[in-house]
Amino acid sequence: MAGCTDLSFRLIARENGAKFCFFEMIDSNSLIHSPNKDPDIINTTEEDLPIAGQLIGSDPDVMLKAAKILVEKLKLSFMDINAACPVNKMTKKKSGAHLIREPKLLYKIIKKLSSNLSLPITVKIRIGYESVDLKEIATIAKNCQKNGASALFVHGRTRAQGYSGEIDYNAIKVIKESVTIPVFGSGNILSPENAKSMLNKTGCDGILVARGALGRPWIFKSIDAYLKTGAVILEPNIETKKLTLKKHLYYIDKYKKKTFCKIGFMRKMAIWYMKSFPHAARIRGEINNAQSMEELFSIVDSAKDLSPVI
Repeated sequence: MAGCTDLSFRLIARENGAKFCFFEMIDSNSLIHSPNKDPDIINTTEEDLPIAGQLIGSDPDVMLKAAKILVEKLKLSFMDINAACPVNKMTKKKSGAHLIREPKLLYKIIKKLSSNLSLPITVKIRIGYESVDLKEIATIAKNCQKNGASALFVHGRTRAQGYSGEIDYNAIKVIKESVTIPVFGSGNILSPENAKSMLNKTGCDGILVARGALGRPWIFKSIDAYLKTGAVILEPNIETKKLTLKKHLYYIDKYKKKTFCKIGFMRKMAIWYMKSFPHAARIRGEINNAQSMEELFSIVDSAKDLSPVI
């Protein structure tokens, strides 16, 4: 998730049960022309493993150059091609989910990277652009495999849906049954029950958790326990949530290299965590006015004295 899953986020996720993480999506053109523009995107530590890179772009040659830069700098398990991002800024440049609309370009990118890099190449796709055509998306999946994709990550919505609407489990199932490479389901995995539904209804090999972990990193342990034993782990109490948030803020302060945007990033993360707190609207206003990590810590600490309005 661009703008969210930096090093601090990944470390907290791993401490709370995440088995694998991705770097934030990286624009291939930006990486080539300004490789040092945003040092936080590829900031990592030895604890931040295993991990994969994810590139977005539309030019096979540019994508390969960008991939080589990442491979030289980072210990990547594999490289993912983003053909799923629905944002207009990206689709207008014929990248992201646009590649579902122009699959021959996607195949060229996959082949270019898989033929010239020694690590596996995977692809993140959606189930359609404006609408779902099961025959077409099955063909796209098969051709991704044919051109060198080692696995597919499938978001169960069309580009037109963005991040709203229902997940089409059947479309993911069709993709899974069309290829022999691993298929991972994505979209609306906001609870352990959602995770089990994704696996049961699609037959996919694994799942991706994205927005469901924003402010709720404990979701990984909850899903793992539920899938293994059927046990339902209750949400942490408010004190545990506060401790996790404060540790996340500490990691941001420690690892964020772009100091001018550090406090803004801290505010964003704090708001995600404290959405479910009593008097969340008031707390959100206080967070938005905070000018330092110390102020944010004070706001977090004060939440223990709040109680739901009766």
